[in-house]
Amino acid sequence: MTMQVLDANRGADGGYKVDVSRGQRIGRVSSEWFSRPDDERFLSLSDLARTVRERSERSKTRVVDSALVQVEANRSDPERLALIVPGADAPIAPTHWSFGQLASLVGAPAAYLRQLPAALAGINLQYGLTSHRAEQVKTFEIEDGRVELRAVTGPDYGRIHDYELIEAIQRIAGNGTGDTRWKVPGVLDWSTGIYNPHVDVAKDTTTLYASDRDVFVFLVDDLNPIEAGRLPDGSPDLFFRGFYAWNSEVGAKTLGIASFYLRAVCQNRMLWGVEDFEEITIRHSKYAASRFAHEAAPALLNFADSSPMPFVNGIRAARERIVAKNDEDRSDFLRRRGFSKAETGKIIETVLAEEGRPPESVFDFVQGITAVARHKPYQDARLDMEAKAKRLMDRAA
Repeated sequence: MTMQVLDANRGADGGYKVDVSRGQRIGRVSSEWFSRPDDERFLSLSDLARTVRERSERSKTRVVDSALVQVEANRSDPERLALIVPGADAPIAPTHWSFGQLASLVGAPAAYLRQLPAALAGINLQYGLTSHRAEQVKTFEIEDGRVELRAVTGPDYGRIHDYELIEAIQRIAGNGTGDTRWKVPGVLDWSTGIYNPHVDVAKDTTTLYASDRDVFVFLVDDLNPIEAGRLPDGSPDLFFRGFYAWNSEVGAKTLGIASFYLRAVCQNRMLWGVEDFEEITIRHSKYAASRFAHEAAPALLNFADSSPMPFVNGIRAARERIVAKNDEDRSDFLRRRGFSKAETGKIIETVLAEEGRPPESVFDFVQGITAVARHKPYQDARLDMEAKAKRLMDRAA
């Protein structure tokens, strides 16, 4: 499918003039960017895929009876515990993460156990395993100089390996650095309002991450802008397609994929001007691998290959649907949809300040609602307002 580049308003540096005062602001990618140390940042999908695949290939799973697992203190290191697991050739050392999982499975407080001497913590864990009502546990072990317990879960845990997600992304994004339309994003220049898609992939700009517990990838199609209407000054309102995806093969997170249209990404990887945000998640339950194969992976492929016209037409329909012609109409429209008197006033004032006129169309109200939502101090209140805005857009389309 060839996407049409619509009337792109390029800056002198080859970037695009965008209006980030509209739409949602999403901080999920920025949180990842802030928290990742250098050894969790990758410069290409190929490097990331190789790392997580090799890790999985060195790992193995076994299901064992809980009562047969022996917990013992390590004599050479009295602060560490080891597990003797049926079928294992050597004692297995729990990681910080798997120790917490093991404690949770047997109903013990992990934080408290970590403060105890290893021998005493081992006695408590041993009792919990002996009386574990589920009777079985599933271990996920890796050999890397010594055998480590990466994860311990219930026997029905449906593991989706990190490399399975990354390789599914590679099928649409290649290396993630520009060999396909999907790539690590560029950067918004706040002084000019120009979004520049041409930024070298480095440790401080990459959005490809993996730790010993998870993977996270954010990519955009930012060389092919999409025009969805005009701004008040007559210039095109430009969008780019984007998605991020995450997984944890050790049970730290669900698997999830979020797709959306956005206007820009800034240096700290905050998403600006987001519209049409959609998210699917898959818990690592018994049939998780089948759901990934039949739902998540095809959804990602469909989004990558889909036409932007439904999105463009939806924006156009919302712009053309006039729902208020006077102040009474405006107030009634918002109050009937659950907004308080104070929120109604702020939404109308915001549109008036940004557009130079009061709201008239569904699109006007949606932009006002999302702008006010960005300043809500509590996440639940912000998400509630953004959900109302999305419902308005969906109905207009």
